[in-house]
Amino acid sequence: MASLFYYLEYEMIKTAVVGATGYSGLELIRILLTHPQVKLTVITSRSQPGIAISEIFPALKNRTNLITESLIPAAIAEKADIVFTALPHGASMDVVNSLVEQNMKVIDLSADFRFRDQKVYTEWYGEHKAPLLLDKAVYGLPELNRAEIKSATLVGNPGCYPTSAILPLLPLLKEKVIDDKTVVINSASGVTGAGRSASTGNIFCEVNESFKPYKVGEHRHTPEIEEALKSSSGSEIKVTFTPHLAPMNRGILSTVTANLKEGMSTSKILNILKGFYEHEPFVRICPEGVYPDTSDVRGSNYCDIGVKVDERTGRVVIMSALDNLVKGAAGQAVQNMNLMSGLGEDAGLRHIPISI
Repeated sequence: MASLFYYLEYEMIKTAVVGATGYSGLELIRILLTHPQVKLTVITSRSQPGIAISEIFPALKNRTNLITESLIPAAIAEKADIVFTALPHGASMDVVNSLVEQNMKVIDLSADFRFRDQKVYTEWYGEHKAPLLLDKAVYGLPELNRAEIKSATLVGNPGCYPTSAILPLLPLLKEKVIDDKTVVINSASGVTGAGRSASTGNIFCEVNESFKPYKVGEHRHTPEIEEALKSSSGSEIKVTFTPHLAPMNRGILSTVTANLKEGMSTSKILNILKGFYEHEPFVRICPEGVYPDTSDVRGSNYCDIGVKVDERTGRVVIMSALDNLVKGAAGQAVQNMNLMSGLGEDAGLRHIPISI
């Protein structure tokens, strides 16, 4: 038995989390520590190096003895097979470039490697310091790019809002049942979507008992949604995207509307969605008359989708709910890691939602 144990231990995939003290970093640690085929070997932090992660996040007490390290790519390469980089936009470029030079597989949770078009990134985020890697990176939405992710060495993990908007739209665009010039997306996110850094607009008294839009017509996730939809539909798409801040810790609810090209019933649209996502482990289609709720996906890697056809206006209303820290970030990153490593896609991600 002892020899079998050591063999299994040797075979486990060694992982590292760069930027372990943010919300996405914490969620990655939570998932990786319970993954049956993974060993978390390295965690780094720029702001709090040399501290036991269980001191920073007491929820991890008695679950890991890992101490945050300074970021040294060569040192990480000696201890890990796959690296998750959970750094702010713009901060990942140099780090990821160095890790790729160390022949490591990388899953980046920032926006730095989500775009094929360098001009689009520059317009919305600023100068890209590692443009040669953009052609190498694969956009990490498994439901869209599963085959490419399996052979990738660098994955740009999708944003939370884009995931919640793209998944409802993909089947209808592929079936060409909606007018792609009429897409409107309204999304509401919990406060963790803004990250863990202190900000006046995100403190309790500013958020509690409040619901408000922000970055109207200029949110950086807009071009990401458009580029992913273009790759699936083959045509230029421009969407109207309005994000909102909701007084909750986590979760995203998106309501997407578009004109139907011809009269269709709710049941027919549901059949399109069910057929498209029949074999997807993390997309659940709600029955007719039932709509998604963020509490039904909290803490899980699921995205729930519901539909209603407004026959009076000839528009379809598609709603989705997901956890912005799981399917919208860390969970989807682990889903990508599973694909890149030849593991079962749902390994380590079978968490039942925390509905109460």
